[in-house]
Amino acid sequence: MPTLELLNQEKQKIGTIELRDDVFAVDVNVPLVHQVLKAQLAGRRQGTAKTKTKSEVRGGGRKPFKQKGTGNARQGSIRSPLQPGGGQSFGPQPRSYEQATPKEMVRGALRSALSDRLKASRLLVVDEFKLDSAKTQILDALLKNKLQVEQVLIVDDLNRNLELSGRNLPKVKVLRTEGLNVYDVIRNDWVVITKRAVQAVESRLAPSS
Repeated sequence: MPTLELLNQEKQKIGTIELRDDVFAVDVNVPLVHQVLKAQLAGRRQGTAKTKTKSEVRGGGRKPFKQKGTGNARQGSIRSPLQPGGGQSFGPQPRSYEQATPKEMVRGALRSALSDRLKASRLLVVDEFKLDSAKTQILDALLKNKLQVEQVLIVDDLNRNLELSGRNLPKVKVLRTEGLNVYDVIRNDWVVITKRAVQAVESRLAPSS
């Protein structure tokens, strides 16, 4: 089992913590991470783009001009895609971009992402975050001056002051354990996770026997 220093929020060592091999020390499966990441980002797309077809644009169904004798190519409708203001051929229609991703694939990708952060020494375990009030300035100073991390994902259980303090910091993302996802682990340089969140994450991601 990998052993990490257990820190307080001032980055002082107060002990050690053992992490599960099958969650934080697995072989990084890059294709799996890529597939789950693509599916996650695809699911965020609105899919509301819409163009009008020939049957939906304004105008009658009359012929623009007679069939023969004009020298022009024959046209059957003023709503044809070939006419100005006509309908769009094969244009976008509202659709869902969601990709079905089995839960075990998502868990496997999360294990790989967290293991990559641990191997890169970009994972810190903090005993807990104690913030007396929701102050963005306090959390910003704590991360920059004490923990010395930037572009960071903070994972904790319910901690209202922490969540409110971090939501206006552009390079800080605060998530509860149930919201932990591959995209936010990958896009942030650092992962700071509390002791109680480690237990919750291990319980969620441990492979079923």
